[in-house]
Amino acid sequence: MSCKRDDIFNAARKLIAECGFHGASVSLIADRAGVGAGTIYLYFKSKDILINELYRDIEKRVSAFILKGYPETGPIRERFIHLGTRLITYFIANPLDFRYGEQFYNSPYGTAFRRDRIMGEPGKRTVYNDLFEQGVAQQVLKDLPFFVIDSLAFGPLLAVMRDHILGFITLDKPLIEEVVAASWDSVRR
Repeated sequence: MSCKRDDIFNAARKLIAECGFHGASVSLIADRAGVGAGTIYLYFKSKDILINELYRDIEKRVSAFILKGYPETGPIRERFIHLGTRLITYFIANPLDFRYGEQFYNSPYGTAFRRDRIMGEPGKRTVYNDLFEQGVAQQVLKDLPFFVIDSLAFGPLLAVMRDHILGFITLDKPLIEEVVAASWDSVRR
């Protein structure tokens, strides 16, 4: 990525995390990035494209982090614990990425994107799709619709990460392990 593109991404991520999509105008993003508004349009045809590309960039970094050391052929529980622990670890170290992701997923931008991911559209499947399908097929996970398993597994993790980022709790390694184990308990048979 070019330096200006990086500057634009960083400025957009910070502004959107702080002010939301509507509060982060192209001119504010440009000011924060130290570029002219026209420069943004050299890299991104529209603000919508910038927002979606920024999310994809964050998603790539998160995916690379959580998959490091992932035991692809390990037991379902071991894989679940690995992914949950790595996910929390990434986001507590990168709170702006978490806050941006929250904005994205809870907006019209994220609705279709999330639906495609959770439904496992071809080319858009994630490691979670495979893990949950295998877990249900092996009768290790509850036989519930994918959306329900996803919500039970990750809803509590997201809430705990949010509370950490807001300063309500401190997630240290032992607490992270307990939280992920509790999340596992909510979806296991």
